[in-house]
Amino acid sequence: MGSSQTRKVDVRVIAATNRDLSAEVAASRFREDLFYRLHVFPVSVPPLRDRGGGDVELLAEHLLKHNCKKMGKAPLELTADCLRRLRSYHWPGNVRELENVIERAVIIARDGRLNLRDVLPLHNLQPDHGRKNVNVGSTVKTKRDLREMEKATLIRALEETNWKVAGRQGAAQKLGVPPSTLSSRIKALGIQRPK
Repeated sequence: MGSSQTRKVDVRVIAATNRDLSAEVAASRFREDLFYRLHVFPVSVPPLRDRGGGDVELLAEHLLKHNCKKMGKAPLELTADCLRRLRSYHWPGNVRELENVIERAVIIARDGRLNLRDVLPLHNLQPDHGRKNVNVGSTVKTKRDLREMEKATLIRALEETNWKVAGRQGAAQKLGVPPSTLSSRIKALGIQRPK
């Protein structure tokens, strides 16, 4: 950088994104040459909601230990109720949301007991039978279909709340997701309020 001499370096670049880069290239929102430079060994990591309860539990255990140590608290354990809530939730905010839930639970833990009732209320939980029926139908939904379904759902929720995202009676509360998660999905899906 800034030199007239060529210097050889031995580096490996690791890039991460939550976007479909091939779709971004097709829409001219990402440079094609850069895409092919980065696309040497792609690793696809499915969202937390698609990885099953085992991954959620392992990540929650790790985050619990980390947060207890960071806050100088005695080690806490995930109770059977905590595990049930973690498994039943659909995690629209992915691992970042799980991290925030565990951190809040550690902050409000009393008498050495972890309690997720206040940070993961039952009305936000999606029962297992509900998840099994999501894909019931004559055809398998593609990634594009799911994206369009998500977009339509968010628009419907926004319209029903007069485009109020956060707060009481807002779309985030209606959908059972944190306002920050909803805002990022609105931006990612290119949703704009009609004029």
